[in-house]
Amino acid sequence: MRATTRFSGGDLRWWTLATLFLCARLWSSSSPSLTAAADERVVTHLPGFQGPLPFQLRTGYVEVDESNGVRLFYYFTASEGSPADDPLMLWLSGGPGCTSFTGLVYQIGPLSFDLGGYTGGLPKLVYRLESWTKVSNIIFLDSPVGTGFSYSVREQGYNSSDTRAVNQIVIFLKKWFDEHPEFLSNPLYIGGDSYSGIIVPTVTSEIAKGNEVGSEPYLNLKGYLVGNPFADFSGFDEPSKIPFAHRMALISDQIYECVKDIFPFHILEPLCAYASPHEYSFLKLKMDSGIQKMQHLQDYTGERLSLSEISTECRTMLYTLSRLWANNVTVREALGIHKETVPLWLRCNNNIQYLKDIQSSVKYHLDVTTKGYRSLVYSGDHDMAVPYIGTQSWIRSLNFSIVDDWRPWYADGQVAGNVTVSLTIGIYVMCRYTTSYSNNLTFATVKGAGHTAPEYNPRQCLAMLSRWLAGDPI
Repeated sequence: MRATTRFSGGDLRWWTLATLFLCARLWSSSSPSLTAAADERVVTHLPGFQGPLPFQLRTGYVEVDESNGVRLFYYFTASEGSPADDPLMLWLSGGPGCTSFTGLVYQIGPLSFDLGGYTGGLPKLVYRLESWTKVSNIIFLDSPVGTGFSYSVREQGYNSSDTRAVNQIVIFLKKWFDEHPEFLSNPLYIGGDSYSGIIVPTVTSEIAKGNEVGSEPYLNLKGYLVGNPFADFSGFDEPSKIPFAHRMALISDQIYECVKDIFPFHILEPLCAYASPHEYSFLKLKMDSGIQKMQHLQDYTGERLSLSEISTECRTMLYTLSRLWANNVTVREALGIHKETVPLWLRCNNNIQYLKDIQSSVKYHLDVTTKGYRSLVYSGDHDMAVPYIGTQSWIRSLNFSIVDDWRPWYADGQVAGNVTVSLTIGIYVMCRYTTSYSNNLTFATVKGAGHTAPEYNPRQCLAMLSRWLAGDPI
């Protein structure tokens, strides 16, 4: 005869609660990246992507200004290696005003749009093999407010600046870690490109200061990385453009004819207007500072421009697909977007209320690196928006000594760029190399890449990141 166990009402309730608690603990320990915070959604499927996502994705909001109701939106992608052990990177896109979705889908994330054969409707998404999530957890943050899906309840909350954005990013991180304490022990890196070259080292410096004075929670900050970064527009970035053009054999006696029709973010890439079979009907004149006329494509959603009329050779057509995708109702539902907060999503919002009140980030680079934090600065060597020689110049100004001289670095058996490790700077060989300096600063160029290097050379950039995170020579 089989024995039976009888429970009283109180015992049964206790046993049930204990069982549920144990199951929850087992589930969270086996899949820590699937435990969602209060205002966060676990996303297993996305409109436009066939089947379940082959990686772990969460989306959510963190309030960073309670008085105005400022809520910053983020995409969190867990590492495809070991989420519990791999580094955690906060990724910020440039602009200011460009969504971090740019990083997620166009540069370093596990998704990409399928351009081939697009005939209309919801754009298709595909899995990107060369994602940086192979070696790192990544938070893609829409900052400043007014960027991507980030919003403010009160109108005055949209007033932002470099310093305000930095402060809100630090608040975001601390609140995010409060909701995700399981990642507090992971090595933390702050990363970004383009205009975030102003923001990233400043955020890193503020986190370091917070750790020094005992701010809670303590963040396991290890360093930062910036790609083709703005650092000092008038001092280094802008003055480097003419010397760069000369080195790249762009300047001749007909300098104006040579320069006017090139795409400044990659010197060998034509303006997308010229990839259209009806190029001139899609051009408009725009006054730049009241002095210089510049040609721009008509708004992609305008009646005069059809996606089917743009050549697939136009790489930046992919940017148009993001606008179609992110403004789709089913997409917004899948991402958990708060209704009626962002009527029209823009990849880059050029109308944000923003004050550029940090003129140079060089002092923040100096502050962070001299405290022992690691830094990786990389540049696509075909970028004329932020030429690598300007980046070299401000790195020289730090007066660090070189510990690994200017040398080529390789990926897939080919020269992928040049690298220098730490800096007083000696003689540079004009190749694609790397240099390592004292104070854990590494500078690398990426051969043939434009302003957003991973977008042009994803395999090489993943190799670069993997080696750097592992502490290996690039």
